[in-house]
Amino acid sequence: MVLPGVKLRIHPLFLAAGLFSVFTGDLMIFLAATLAAVEHECAHAFAARRCGFVLGTIVLMPYGAVIAGDLTGIGKKQELAVLAAGPLANACTALFFAALWWLWPETYAYTDTAAYVSAALFLVNLLPAYPLDGGRMLHLALSRFGETRARRICRAVTLLTAAGVLVYFVVSCFSDPAWSALVFAVLLAAGAFGKVSYQRLAFVRGRRFSRGVEERRVVIEASRTVQDALRYLTEEKYLVLVLYEEGEYLGELTEEEYVAALSEGKYGQRLADCLPKL
Repeated sequence: MVLPGVKLRIHPLFLAAGLFSVFTGDLMIFLAATLAAVEHECAHAFAARRCGFVLGTIVLMPYGAVIAGDLTGIGKKQELAVLAAGPLANACTALFFAALWWLWPETYAYTDTAAYVSAALFLVNLLPAYPLDGGRMLHLALSRFGETRARRICRAVTLLTAAGVLVYFVVSCFSDPAWSALVFAVLLAAGAFGKVSYQRLAFVRGRRFSRGVEERRVVIEASRTVQDALRYLTEEKYLVLVLYEEGEYLGELTEEEYVAALSEGKYGQRLADCLPKL
């Protein structure tokens, strides 16, 4: 498990790709790309978790990593934050290594691969094509014109991008074939007709209760929103929010009551308004 509620799985083809990289001498690049991809998806998962969604499983694939998801019910600003989290994490990593080179130039020889891979992952994911984050951001921006029209435009842009990458591969065949470009073009073409789905936040407490679950009590201002309290919600501990307003005790919000507010998408609602009516 890489994050609470997120599991890591390995596709058999990922192992085959890793073995192939050993014989081609590209093992370090393969490992750097894998770590950067996991970092990218974990950033998505963390941002989604803050918005009240759990991204179930990260699957390591030969071309990187994928995570399931469906942002149904989430606000556009929150969705944008989830989409941007992955590329930003890779950008921060690349900038960290660049700063490291500035302070200690001798580290360049040991970190250049990781830095360039992170920078490449950041730039590639901003392309306005499915299944990349940039494509989903484009879809989000075009959603004001209707879902059907937005989907058609994004699909057309994705196929055009795939065609451009394919042309680059064909041109490279006259010198040094860029096989990775061919794989990328196929991935984009497939992504044009793909769909991503997320699992909505939900805890299954049955078996955990039978073994006993530690309670976590958090004292918080009743004027804070449902969104503000998300950081305290974990599967390891049962949450109870103790609400105060201007120093006066208002009541306690159980985990079931809090999760019910989340499931209804009441992210901006005051915690005080989530208390059961007497």
